[in-house]
Amino acid sequence: MSFVPLSSEPRSQVDDPSSLLMRFGADEPLMMDAGIALAPWQIAYQTYGTLNADKSNAVLICHALTGDQHVANDNPVTGKPGWWLTMVGPGRPVDTDRFFVICANVIGGCMGTTGPASLNPATGKPYALDFPVVTIRDMVRAQAALIDRLGIDKLFSVIGGSMGGMQVLQWAVSYPDRVFSALPIAAATRHSAQNIAFHEVGRQAVMADPEWRGGRYLTEGTRPSKGLAVARMGAHITYLSEMALHRKFGRNFQDRVAPTFSFDADFQIESYLRYQGISFVERFDANSYLYVTRAMDYFDLAAEHGGSLAKAFKATPTRFCVISFTSDWLFPTSDSRAIVHALNAAAASVAFVEVESDKGHDAFLLEEPEMFAAARGFIDAAARVRGIA
Repeated sequence: MSFVPLSSEPRSQVDDPSSLLMRFGADEPLMMDAGIALAPWQIAYQTYGTLNADKSNAVLICHALTGDQHVANDNPVTGKPGWWLTMVGPGRPVDTDRFFVICANVIGGCMGTTGPASLNPATGKPYALDFPVVTIRDMVRAQAALIDRLGIDKLFSVIGGSMGGMQVLQWAVSYPDRVFSALPIAAATRHSAQNIAFHEVGRQAVMADPEWRGGRYLTEGTRPSKGLAVARMGAHITYLSEMALHRKFGRNFQDRVAPTFSFDADFQIESYLRYQGISFVERFDANSYLYVTRAMDYFDLAAEHGGSLAKAFKATPTRFCVISFTSDWLFPTSDSRAIVHALNAAAASVAFVEVESDKGHDAFLLEEPEMFAAARGFIDAAARVRGIA
């Protein structure tokens, strides 16, 4: 596997991103679950649409593990279109002609929000592993601080898929009176042992790369590109399904008609995974990958409520729509049903849609008309109740 040299652009996005930026000083620390008061810190975000006069039309989009704030605009590192243009934009289910949409890079990320690649003011060097371990709740606290700064008391909706869906659920539990509606897609209230295992393999691939240098690679002028690429290759398989892999690649050869009897990428699927690995290291920080995967692993929404999800959602005024996909084996429909059962037990308002799809976990990022119809119907109904035209 060969790797193209990294440009300086990803590094420049860490402290001075090509997006809006909210800074919090030494007197405004972010209190983290690890017991650390992080200060100073900053959060990078994008907005789309216009906030109405009574500030009732604000929608927060929460991104997934390797996503960022560029949900509906070109990514400044890759030049590619926003990662959820199928869902967010003019005339889309989250209509930016109607709603004021906010998307922020998570704490611990590498696209402008403070994370392990950011400069530690105490040393003048990147934090690396001196950065405190992050949780999903920390991510939500940081987002809430941003929403406060924007002068928004209550969000019309919080929406996200995968890790974004975890944040949606945490928002509903941590700030129930600030969330009118919630749309968690392909999500769960805690990470399974299998998913923790997949993440651990990825983290070990990063840390086994000699260029990781105990996490100090940026200070030493290198990057664990090979390890991070392998981590991405392994993770990407979990986002797909056997049906999708068979339909797209099967056992087809890549630019050849017979085996080469070597360890080159003979099969199309091998070539595809290598491309995914190589392209990923151009836009993502290896330590951020360690931190954000760990945040997902630690997530357990019921843990502080005696193991009861129903207690976590007790008396919530938030209305929910939970969406899953039939071929998603990373966050299977059973995870979504557990959310729905807990919400029912808490007497919450909840709708549930299982979308028939062979695209696997990543279906929430793709063209799925049934998902769009469900999301649009839920959002439109909630908007009518909220009095949003």
